[in-house]
Amino acid sequence: MKNLIYTPKENSFLAKNISWLGSLLLLPIMLYFYFNIGNFLLIDYLNLLIHEGGHGIFRAFGDFIYTLGGTLMQIIIPTMFVVYYFIKKRKLGAQIFLVWLGQNFFNISVYTSDARAQKLPLLGGNKVYHDWAYMLNKLEIIEYDKLIGEIFIYLGLAAFCIALLVPMIIKKEKRINIDLNL
Repeated sequence: MKNLIYTPKENSFLAKNISWLGSLLLLPIMLYFYFNIGNFLLIDYLNLLIHEGGHGIFRAFGDFIYTLGGTLMQIIIPTMFVVYYFIKKRKLGAQIFLVWLGQNFFNISVYTSDARAQKLPLLGGNKVYHDWAYMLNKLEIIEYDKLIGEIFIYLGLAAFCIALLVPMIIKKEKRINIDLNL
């Protein structure tokens, strides 16, 4: 079959608003993530896998960077996809991975805020240490764990806001290619 190329009329409602469809579809997901900060969600299994892998990747750089590595990977992986989709000017891809980045910031905020209380269950039980308690103690700022956690929440909200505004950031394309080859 042939590719159909649909070019909406410049002044049509569809032409003016199609680029905002991703924002509209992702908004309820963002709200769900925001109102469930602190709850373990299905996506957190993936985040945990990436977090633990980050420790292995950064092991060679000493104890502090090894400990920070889990959090770094939670930020690096979605950010790589965001950058890729921005470069390729793919709005929906950029939006999806900005939402995932924002949700990771929420996840990190919970872990950071728990540094003094250390009530979260850790993978490995009593045999392992709390990453953020270790790092904030090393930096002698453990008393700011809640504040730092709030900063991560604001970073997550910033990622969500950018995700919503991607249609204004990435210029809209005037052609929509529909591939009917199945």
